[in-house]
Amino acid sequence: MIEDKEVILLKVSGQDKPGVTASLTAILAKYQAIVLDIAQANIHDILSLGILFKVRTGASSAAILKEILFKGYELGVTVTFTSISVPDYEIWVKAQSKKRYLINILGVSITAQQLSAVTQILANQDLNIYAIKRLTGRISIVEKESYPRSCVQLFVSGKSLDKALLTQKFMETAQALEVDISFQEDTMYRRNRRLVCFDMDSTLIQTEVIDALAALAGVGEQVQAITAQAMNGQIDFSESFKQRMALLKGLDASVLQKIALNLPITQGAHRLMKALKYYGYKTAILSGGFTYFGRYLQKELGIDYMYANELEIIDGKLTGKHLGEIIDGNKKAELLQAIAQKEGLHIQQTIAVGDGANDLPMLNLAGLGIAFHAKPAVKENAATTISSLGLDGVLYLLGYHDRYIDMRIEE
Repeated sequence: MIEDKEVILLKVSGQDKPGVTASLTAILAKYQAIVLDIAQANIHDILSLGILFKVRTGASSAAILKEILFKGYELGVTVTFTSISVPDYEIWVKAQSKKRYLINILGVSITAQQLSAVTQILANQDLNIYAIKRLTGRISIVEKESYPRSCVQLFVSGKSLDKALLTQKFMETAQALEVDISFQEDTMYRRNRRLVCFDMDSTLIQTEVIDALAALAGVGEQVQAITAQAMNGQIDFSESFKQRMALLKGLDASVLQKIALNLPITQGAHRLMKALKYYGYKTAILSGGFTYFGRYLQKELGIDYMYANELEIIDGKLTGKHLGEIIDGNKKAELLQAIAQKEGLHIQQTIAVGDGANDLPMLNLAGLGIAFHAKPAVKENAATTISSLGLDGVLYLLGYHDRYIDMRIEE
């Protein structure tokens, strides 16, 4: 019978200290209360605790409230109660069937203006924020950070949404306020992603190797122009690859080692790979670049799989041709799927990270596709972007807090 039951929401706030939760739940235990929900947050050592519980009505509920009030006074915290009717409680329980989503806001710092803009977009779609979590460590306002970064994760729920409109609004806000905003549906697969595939040039490294080779061959401007067109999707990647390769004919192969040893590895790449390895992820390079440099990065970063294009070298010279099949956009998507199948993973358990138009097929196929410091045409067609942080920003989209990232890397 529910008639003899009373549902009460206990709210506690005040200076945090050891024993507050223990003392209050001891009183609830004394009266055999059933805890229906509980949540606690701490900001600058100020406690905010909520406990939703069920007790028998009448004398027992009055006694429990009295004891908790006295204990709150003794502990130096403020205690308030709200009685919840059984019908209202049941409505709240049924509302748990609403779809749930995660919104990540990433930037050098998070401003009130950025938060206001994002939360207003959510409110306009009737999406409710039921939890907020900071994923980056606390930032000093006195000491200058060598690598400033901030990430706040919003947990939201709602019956339905206009995904296209939401994505458009987030994109407009991100561009206007210089912040990254990611949107994910909170599914079983999101919590169990296990394969991360990376483009190489302008993603894992901050250069286009073919442009560096072209500069040494004296055809830098010609090749850069073709590269820019290909990365923006203005010309077919395979055709652009053949055109650029032909211009490299006759280049001495000895320059490859020099370039490999001086590859500018992207900020956050080492931190990301160490964390992914610790937490059991498989990683892959899927590149339209070259295997010579892919193998170097694979060893340097401890990556499991590597696929790229093979340069043809005869008598110590580049012939201007390649060996085997060209790794273009469609091939990258095929390889992502093949590796997932080999590892026994659902495609929704995969992540793809890239910057160019030839990365879009794998970005759109993966469970989470991330356009990393990408070309405008790629940003417009990718669901998630990172433009304000280094590669380790990927970890925040996976829900990892700095505390758990750095603690594990240092072990």
